[in-house]
Amino acid sequence: MTDLHTHGAATGTGDRSRPRAVLPALCATQVTGWGIVYYAFPVLNPQITADTGWPTGATMAAFSLALVVSGLAGIRVGRIIDRRGPRAVMTAGSAAGVLSLGIVALAPNLPVFFAGWILAGFSMAATFYQPAFAALTRWWAPDHVRALTIVTLAGGLASTVFAPVTAALAAHLSWRETYLVLAAILAAVTLPAHALALRAPWPPAPPAPHGTDASPRAVARSRPFLLLAVAFTLSAFAMFAVVVTLVPLLLERGYTTAQAAWALGLGGAGQTLGRTLYAPLARHTGTTVRTTTLIALGALTTAALALTPGPYGLIIAVSIAAGMVRGNLTLLQATAITDRWGTRHYGRLSGLLSAPAMTASALAPFAAALLAGPLGGYPELFAALAGVAVVAAFVAAATSVRTGR
Repeated sequence: MTDLHTHGAATGTGDRSRPRAVLPALCATQVTGWGIVYYAFPVLNPQITADTGWPTGATMAAFSLALVVSGLAGIRVGRIIDRRGPRAVMTAGSAAGVLSLGIVALAPNLPVFFAGWILAGFSMAATFYQPAFAALTRWWAPDHVRALTIVTLAGGLASTVFAPVTAALAAHLSWRETYLVLAAILAAVTLPAHALALRAPWPPAPPAPHGTDASPRAVARSRPFLLLAVAFTLSAFAMFAVVVTLVPLLLERGYTTAQAAWALGLGGAGQTLGRTLYAPLARHTGTTVRTTTLIALGALTTAALALTPGPYGLIIAVSIAAGMVRGNLTLLQATAITDRWGTRHYGRLSGLLSAPAMTASALAPFAAALLAGPLGGYPELFAALAGVAVVAAFVAAATSVRTGR
């Protein structure tokens, strides 16, 4: 720890093991990475399909495959960060992201397009929230909730910043040229930020909390961990399906595209607002109660959207409330491992926990589209998704561990 105090920069908290440059750097890279690698695609995809003639289903499948790869690769990324710290893997992930966008931009056919998105999946695993959470949890513990909240608030601005930027570029450039410009921006921001700001010494892993098994293999096979993974997977499927089908739901009810888009966008603003409330919620609730309550609130807001045809102002209010719940769920998953099993194997366990949830999120758009017709429409789909979230809440209620938390 002496070495840490010698080389770490003070943050103003009195703990010199928290390097000053890390938090602003990760805020910048989360905004840029999410904005360019993730949110630029839905803006550009109509132009991609119109220019190439590739089916929309095929291009969406490539993007969804990237999310599946990200979830699976995140397990290995978490292990690396636990042992060696985030600098090398996040810098390499940034380079992979730049290369992947170049491949996507220059793809002459669908197989190469898919290859670019597969590489993008590895980049997401190495640079998005999970590795950033692992870094902040080790450097900032036990005050990691504040750091996680700050970086997710920044990440929440990704679509706000880069969706309009992408649209403005696409208005003057082809989609291929737009992706090349965005790749250059990604390189300029994330490569130096990860390479230079994450150089601080990696703190040694702390001991596991009293009353828990220090072996990550034993934790990953334990009943609470497996139940928690099931709860998060079901909840992620329901919540992500709600996001991607909110606009079709409102269009089916007779609202205009602009009204539906505003409802979706204000739900995103609610997500940012919700994240500011997580820290006080965490101080006043136990882990299992908090997990169960937030997932249940997700079910409640989804049911409310299913049952509320109007007026429009009420729909906006429900959408904002649903966004606030989603914002809290992001931080809930970020702190789930630490709250139950400590920070010692955070990266590995967090990767294992998030992999099935990420896969469910990737499959949600296709599953929702397939289910809406047989169920009778989007209101019925939302009712079914609320039921999935209710099941997730019941599973979450059974996840308490021996720490009594």
